[in-house]
Amino acid sequence: MISFTHLWRGSARAIVAGGIAICAVPSAAQDTAEAPVVVASGEDASSGSDLAQQLQNPVASLIQVPIQNNIDFGIGPDDGFRITSNVQPVVPMSVNSKWNVISRTITPIIYQQDVTAPGASQFGLGDTVQSFFFSPKEIGSSGIIWGAGPVFLLPTGTQAALSGEKFGAGPTAVVLKQMGPWSVGLLVNQIWSIAGDSGRGDVNQGFAQPFASYVTKDLVTYSAGLDISQDWENDLTTIPVNLGISKLIPGKRPLSIGGGVRYYVEKPEGGPDWGLRLSIALLSPQ
Repeated sequence: MISFTHLWRGSARAIVAGGIAICAVPSAAQDTAEAPVVVASGEDASSGSDLAQQLQNPVASLIQVPIQNNIDFGIGPDDGFRITSNVQPVVPMSVNSKWNVISRTITPIIYQQDVTAPGASQFGLGDTVQSFFFSPKEIGSSGIIWGAGPVFLLPTGTQAALSGEKFGAGPTAVVLKQMGPWSVGLLVNQIWSIAGDSGRGDVNQGFAQPFASYVTKDLVTYSAGLDISQDWENDLTTIPVNLGISKLIPGKRPLSIGGGVRYYVEKPEGGPDWGLRLSIALLSPQ
């Protein structure tokens, strides 16, 4: 899950989500959050069906290196476009016999044309969102999977138009229920700026990502969700509807490939109209 709110005006607010974007600010954290999964004792993490389900769980014991490529159209008065490649490594770590901590990093590589001005283009890194989810290793009798922890915004942008030049921090959490082939959940975070360039606008952005997915016997996953990004500082809301399909290719080096489309049902003036997504993820079950 990355939100593009105000990114074309040179603000990091677009990256405060997460995204399942998983993730995540950049759902430019947040696009769809494709999060880590918790595996109950006795499950075979390497089997195709279990692995496909883990991919739908934002706090699983599954090392992932997803690369999510997004292109958004219709930005600004000159119908500019933006291509964002989110590199999103997910690394679960054992804290003790009862708890895991899942590290999720979202670093965007951005190219945009006719966004800041007619004929102008920019290319470089955007701001990074780093999340840590503390999650129980065992799933309780309720079947609810959850994780919570801190999220940080790091001004790694290489150009002023691609960065808000602010450090930020706040809380993040995810809750998930898996029922057979179905997964339904919600990922949220809130980021406030805590330091950085005093000449740039403050960051005060919330993100919510309700999502649902269905995994078939052929390891094809159909997914749908919203990336709700709220810029409280400027009272701006961005809501794209995301629809996607992906295929898990099991084996010694499991691989997931997928694509999708999104339409912005709510956006600030000058925001994108619609977009496409192509993703690939290298997997290493633990």
